[in-house]
Parts: sequence; C-alpha cells; structure tokens
Amino acid sequence: MSEYVYPPVIKAAKGMFRLLNITFRLEGTDRIPATGGAVLVSNHVSYLDFIFAGLGAHPAGRLVRFMAKKEIFDNKIAGPLMRGMHHIPVDRNAGASSYAAALKALRGGEVIGVFAEATISRSFTVKEIKSGAVRMAVAANVPLVPVALWGPQRLWTKGRKRRLLQRGVPVTILVGEPLYPKRGDDYEAVTAELHARMSELLEKAQREYPDTPAPEESWWQPAYLGGSAPTPEEAAKLDAEEAQARAAARAAREAAKAEQAAKIPPTAAVEDAKE
Repeated sequence: MSEYVYPPVIKAAKGMFRLLNITFRLEGTDRIPATGGAVLVSNHVSYLDFIFAGLGAHPAGRLVRFMAKKEIFDNKIAGPLMRGMHHIPVDRNAGASSYAAALKALRGGEVIGVFAEATISRSFTVKEIKSGAVRMAVAANVPLVPVALWGPQRLWTKGRKRRLLQRGVPVTILVGEPLYPKRGDDYEAVTAELHARMSELLEKAQREYPDTPAPEESWWQPAYLGGSAPTPEEAAKLDAEEAQARAAARAAREAAKAEQAAKIPPTAAVEDAKE
C-alpha cells in the first residue's frame, strides 16, 4: 500500500504540536503489536481524537486506519487527505461495506482505529459502546487494544469553539492491555470488559492530568471531578435532543426535495434528463 500522504501529514502535525508547545504523556505504547492486525478502540472527547489516538501507535511503527463517518470524506479538503491515508468511510445506511473493508484491512495486517462510542462524549466519561469492535476482532482473529485520550477536548470538542492555536495543552494517551476475544465468547460480556478497561484508563488519565481548570474553564473537567461538564445522564438527554433535531431537519430536507420534484412537469423532467 502506497503511503504518499500519511507520513507527511504526521510530520506536519508533529511540527504544529512543537510550535504550540503541546506536551504528551504516552504510556503502554508497547502494547500495540509491531506487526499484524489489531483493533484499536479509543474513547472520544474531541474532533481531533483520530490524530492523537494514531499518535499512540507511532512508537510501534504503525499507521492506524480509522473508521470515520462518510461526511468527512465528502469534505473537499478533508476528504482527499482521509482517502490518501487509507482511512475507512462509514455510511450508517450501508454499514456492511465499511465492515467488510475493515475486515479486509485487518486480515491484511493493518491496525484499524474505532471510536466505539460513535459520537463525542459530552460528559467526558465513556459512553455505552456496541459489540461491533469485538465482533470485528473475532472475525479477523486479532487483538482488541483499549486506548484513553485526555486533553484534546480543550482544543476542539462538541458545543465549544475551536481553540486549535491554544498553547501548552498537555495531552495524555494511555494504551491498555489487549483483549483476545475468540469465537464462542459472550460478545456482550467482552464488550463490557472493554468498556470497563477504557473507563479505568480514562479515569487514570483524568485524575493524573497535570492541569486543573480555572473556574471559568471547568467545562472541560468531568462532573465527578468537580467540573461543570454534563453528567452522563444530562449528556444522554442532550444527545437525544440533538438526534431528534437532526432527524427533523433531515425530514424537512426530504420533504422540500419531494415538493420541488412534484413541481416539475413530467415532460420537463424527461427533457432535463436528456440534457
């Protein structure tokens, strides 16, 4: 597989980190296999997580292929970069093709990155995760590697303005002990164990983080540590409201399209198709 895009992107990102004096704490990177396939499962606190989760695999000499929503690939700037780095688009209306592409990559010895929470956690705790990552690891006969990220939420997260040029932000990347699920296992039980390991890693990262937020910055600290981030229950309610709003907007767009189509006379539609 040609790598004309990924290495320059990594080099540019590391240069930016140095300019912004972003400091890193990396632990457990030796737990990422140096060869062969693996499913790297990270928590999700920011829009930049794929950069930092991928950084955790660099000491092992691995490039992580992340599964990311299709809309990112449709972006005229991000799209070519994502395709050039051989990340995998996920179309939620056609998930089978994404799953097949990930399995093929895993069986070819690639590391696949998954954000099993699907969306950013507003509470900065690990949300409920599905068993898809476990099933993928079993199907490809590869290990599951839990990862916890902390710090990137201060740069760009859901509901907050981007602060990409903020200087001196510490970023913690902790890699946990791999799991080795196999056929015949209780996938839900393995998923629960994966969730527990991710939560333990994240709590460790949060409790040992070198910065404490000022009162006006307490939004980036989870509620259980005294921050003003939503509790998991409050975050779930906000997520549900957002999902409802998106569904309503989508329905309105579809209705507008249908109304517009109904206004076009059949003969005009045929002529437009000929042109």
